[in-house]
Amino acid sequence: MAKMVRRTCAFCSEGEAGSVMYIAKERNIAAHQDCLLFSSGFVESEEYNPDNLDIRFDVASVLKELKRGKRLVCNFCRKKGATVGCEERACRRSYHYFCALCDDAAIETDEVNGVYRVFCPKHDPGNRTNHYDAANKRRRHALKSSTITEQMSTEETTEENSLQILERKNRHKVRIDFLRKCKQAGLLDDIFEEMLDTLHLAQEKLMDDNTSETEYEETVMSLFDCGLFENILTNIHSGTEEKIQELLESRKRLDDKIELLQDLKEVVLPTRENTASTSSTVSE
Repeated sequence: MAKMVRRTCAFCSEGEAGSVMYIAKERNIAAHQDCLLFSSGFVESEEYNPDNLDIRFDVASVLKELKRGKRLVCNFCRKKGATVGCEERACRRSYHYFCALCDDAAIETDEVNGVYRVFCPKHDPGNRTNHYDAANKRRRHALKSSTITEQMSTEETTEENSLQILERKNRHKVRIDFLRKCKQAGLLDDIFEEMLDTLHLAQEKLMDDNTSETEYEETVMSLFDCGLFENILTNIHSGTEEKIQELLESRKRLDDKIELLQDLKEVVLPTRENTASTSSTVSE
């Protein structure tokens, strides 16, 4: 049966956890020793010999465990391939081995008896053998760096927004100062007359059935772009409900008057002859 070949990472310090790897060139597979040892559904080769670590893992067993891992999602990184499960039977948490370290899971190792177990932080039995503070610190540092990057991005966005607001205020100030100078120079009347002429021209174009579609659209867009037209329409729209209520109340008053007039119309007034007869009777 084909075996995984043992190799050591050339960049890791000698003896460092995670530095030992097993590869199968014919199947294009490479795996960390600890990822294999702590995978819940994985067992070492029956031919395992401490003096010959090259025959420690069968390729077929590795492929089988990889297939099983495709259905399992890591509790830490939320990605599939999480073959390292918590040893608590009722617990459904699974990890990638290094994700388990990052999540501060408890690792129990007994090489003599071939025991390699992982407990999630919630079910830590308190007799862990792992002390991977450095790994956790690297992870926390990475998370912290990510947080700092996000904060810097947020600060940059806030700064950009502040600059935009400042530029907008400066533009408003320039315009306000310009109109004040126009007022001092007596030009406001001329400006508003020009505005009224423009609005009248726009009104004529919109009312004229002979206005081309293109010119009609340009006139409408120019009215909305200036902001004034949209504000007026908004005010009219917001006052629509109030106007409806006023008209309903007015209609009710008219209905009441009409009802009274209908009642008066149906009243039979005495004729003049009847009135004269009644008077003579009274005289006798």
